[in-house]
Amino acid sequence: MDLAPTDRYTELTFWQSDENVNNALNNCYNGIYNSGLVFYNEGLSDNAVAKPSSGNGTSTIASGNFTPTLDRFRSDWAFYYGGIKSCNIFLENVDKNTTLPEATKERMKAEVRFIRAWHHFNLMKWYGDVPLLDHDITPDEAKTIARTPKAEVEKFISDELDAVAAILPANTQYDDADRGRITKGAALALKARMLLYDGDKMQDVVNICEQLINNQAENGTYGLAANYSDLFSNMDVNKTSNESIFALQYVPTLRTWGDYFDFAPISAGARTTGLSPTQELVNSYIMLNGKRIDEAGSGYDENDPYSGRDPRLTATIVYDQYEWKNPDGSTQIIYINEAKRPTGKDSSNVYSNAGQGTQTGYYWRKYWDPNHTPPGLSSGLNIHLIRYAEVLLMYAEAKNALGQMTGDVWNQTIRPLRERAGFTDEGALDYPGSGADMTAIIRNERRSEFAMEGIRIDDIRRWKTAETVLNEWAHGAKYGDPTVDNGYIRAQLRVFDPSKHYLWPIPPAEISLDPNLSQNPNY
Repeated sequence: MDLAPTDRYTELTFWQSDENVNNALNNCYNGIYNSGLVFYNEGLSDNAVAKPSSGNGTSTIASGNFTPTLDRFRSDWAFYYGGIKSCNIFLENVDKNTTLPEATKERMKAEVRFIRAWHHFNLMKWYGDVPLLDHDITPDEAKTIARTPKAEVEKFISDELDAVAAILPANTQYDDADRGRITKGAALALKARMLLYDGDKMQDVVNICEQLINNQAENGTYGLAANYSDLFSNMDVNKTSNESIFALQYVPTLRTWGDYFDFAPISAGARTTGLSPTQELVNSYIMLNGKRIDEAGSGYDENDPYSGRDPRLTATIVYDQYEWKNPDGSTQIIYINEAKRPTGKDSSNVYSNAGQGTQTGYYWRKYWDPNHTPPGLSSGLNIHLIRYAEVLLMYAEAKNALGQMTGDVWNQTIRPLRERAGFTDEGALDYPGSGADMTAIIRNERRSEFAMEGIRIDDIRRWKTAETVLNEWAHGAKYGDPTVDNGYIRAQLRVFDPSKHYLWPIPPAEISLDPNLSQNPNY
C-alpha cells in the first residue's frame, strides 16, 4: 500500500526532486506578490483617493462606510493565511529531500521562515490578535483555533527573524542569478520595522539600524541610489541598486504588474484613473529652502504652487502643465486645469468630477515604466517593499523618540536623503537644531520619501494620527467651487472612528467557520 507510482509525483516522492523543492520555494515567494496591496493602500491614507470601482474596497474603507462583511477584509485574511500555509507545508516537508546540500536546505528554510514572518506581521498590523500558525494545521484545528495575543505573535516574528538572520547570506554573498532572494539585511530591516511600529522598543530599533548602517561587511552592503526617480523608473537602477533591501521581483514581458494602467495620465496610455494623489500629499512637500509651504518666509505662491518645491514632488506626482517624458524621448504637456488649457491642446487629462480622469486633478509619475509593454502599461520594474532609505528614517525616528536626535544623526539620515532628492539650499540640508519640531519633520520626511509605496497608512495608524487626518475631506487641486474650501476640490469625505478603525474586523465568514475567533471591539 505504500508503493509510489512511477509515472507521476505523489506525496511520497514529490520532495525527493530538487526541481520540485525549488518550485515549492518559488511558490512561497509567489505568496508575497500582490502589487495592489502596495499601491492601493495609499488610498486608505491621506495620500490618495481611490475610485469606488478600484482597489477592492479601498474607497469604502477610507470613507468609513464599510461593514465587517466587506470582501477586502476576507480576501486579505485569505491572502496572508494562504501564504502561511504554503510556507508551513514547505518547512514540514523539505527535509524529505536527500539530494540537496544541507546548507542549501537550511538557507531555503530560512527564506521561507522570513516569508511566514512577513505574513504574520501584516496580519497583526491590520487585525491585532491573530491565530499564530507555526505548523500546517489540520482541517479540524482550523475550526477551533483561537486568536493569539498580539504580543505573542510579535515575539514569534522577532525570534524567527533573529534565527533566520543568523542563517541567511548577506546581499553581497549571493550570485547575480540569485538577486532578489531574501537576505540577512532583509530580516534585520523587517524586525526594525516591526519594533518601530510597536512603539515601545526604540532602543532595539536603534541597535538594529546601527547594524545595517555601520556593520555592512557582515550584514550586507546598502546605500542610497544616486537618483531618486531612477530607483522607480530606470530598469537598471531599479533592479541592481543596493538601496533595495526587499522587493517584489518582476521580469519585463514575462512577469509583470499592470496597476499603472489606472495611474498614469490618460494621454500617456492609461485606461482610467483608479487612484489619485491628494492635495494634502502635494501640500506636504516642503520648499527648496526647507520651509513648509505655510511657514513664514517659505516663498510659496499659491498661484504658482509647484515651483521651488521638494524635487520628490515632481518625481512622484503629475500636476497641471507637467512636462511628461514619453518612452521615445519626446515630451507632452499634461493639461489638467481646463481653465488654463490652450485652445486645441489635448484635453484627455482634464479634471472633471466624472468620467475616466483624475478625481483630484493629479496623476502619478512615480513607478512609471518607460519600457512598459503595450497595451496596458504592463511593467517589469521591481516594487520595493523595504529600502535602505527606510532604515535611515527608522533610525532617525527612534533616536528622536529617545531624545537622542543630534546634528550627527541628522547628517547620517535626513541630510543624505534630501541631497539625493536634489536639495542644495543649506536651509533644507542643515540640522534645524534642538528647538525644531523634529517629530513633525521626520514624519513628513517619511511621507515625502515613501509616497506611493503603501506605508503611509501604517504610519498614521501607529502614530494614532489617523483619527485626525482621516476625519475630514480629502481634497484635490484648486479647480473646485471657489466658495468652498478656498476652491480646492472636495474629492472624498473620510470617516475614521478611533474606537474601532485602528483594527480591521475579523471577517464574519471566518468566525462562522471557527467560533473560537473573537471579533475586534465595536464591530
